[in-house]
Amino acid sequence: MNIPESYLKLVKKEIEGFSKELSTSPAELYDPMRYMLLLEGKRLRPIMLLLSCRIFNRNLKPALSVALAIEIFHGFTLMHDDITDNAPLRRNKPSVHVKWNTNIALLSGDAMMIKAYEYIAKTPKAYLHTILNIFNDTALKVCEGQQMDMNFETQEKVSIGDYLDMIKLKTATLFAASLQMGAVLGGASAKHANNMRAFGENIGMLFQLQDDILDVFGKQEKVGKQTGGDIIQNKKTFLLVKALELAKGDTLKELKALLQHKTIRPQEKVKRVKAIYEKVNVLHYAGKQMEVYYKASQKAAAGIKSKEMNMLYELVTALMSREI
Repeated sequence: MNIPESYLKLVKKEIEGFSKELSTSPAELYDPMRYMLLLEGKRLRPIMLLLSCRIFNRNLKPALSVALAIEIFHGFTLMHDDITDNAPLRRNKPSVHVKWNTNIALLSGDAMMIKAYEYIAKTPKAYLHTILNIFNDTALKVCEGQQMDMNFETQEKVSIGDYLDMIKLKTATLFAASLQMGAVLGGASAKHANNMRAFGENIGMLFQLQDDILDVFGKQEKVGKQTGGDIIQNKKTFLLVKALELAKGDTLKELKALLQHKTIRPQEKVKRVKAIYEKVNVLHYAGKQMEVYYKASQKAAAGIKSKEMNMLYELVTALMSREI
């Protein structure tokens, strides 16, 4: 993916500085935090926050601590998410709960959340109240979305609308907040900050839909996660929900049987469910849904013109066709 190199370097520098400043004792608390944050990732959210800030102000200094807070918070959500999803890999490395254990991952994740607030508190006073309100609202929405996702595991019927509502909370809201907070820290008007929020929300929806696709059709060495993990865990993704809607007759019976099968080998389950996805052409419908969010993202920020906005548009295009 074409990520602006200068912004990526800036974010990495902040993360490395933060990691060096962390205490060394107890190691079981702080080492997992360093481990998670230093795993090679796209750093999309803090980079988008900085780009949004620079659209309205060339000075990025007021935004650096908030950009770091967003990445720390994101790391916390991933650490806990991997536990609930029983995911063995994160960015092609063992997940924290696998490398250490579940209790350590829970506590270290909690500490990351506290550190995120510590860096939010470094926001310039003129913006602190607004940024804190956005962050609090976002953090709670992410938790709501995660609970909805967990509820779906035992919920027999989940509609496409239900699923889209869930990912708007769990995934898209953090993209939305990153773009909105960047604009606020850049001194944007309330209207432009809200436009950037809408832009970010649609980017987040795109991102998650493509993530659903890559979980099944991506290559593990590129995606960095277990291929077919969502299928193995019976996760209610866009692909599964749509396939259950589209499949008929024996195909539907087979899909439901595969979801209920307790002893089938994981690789075999992934292979057969993937074949059903291809049979009902679920990728076509996912592509159509992504197109809706792509157009909405373009419309949301149509009146905002700058080099950095063009860079954000390029990122959106890359998100639609990314392999990682």
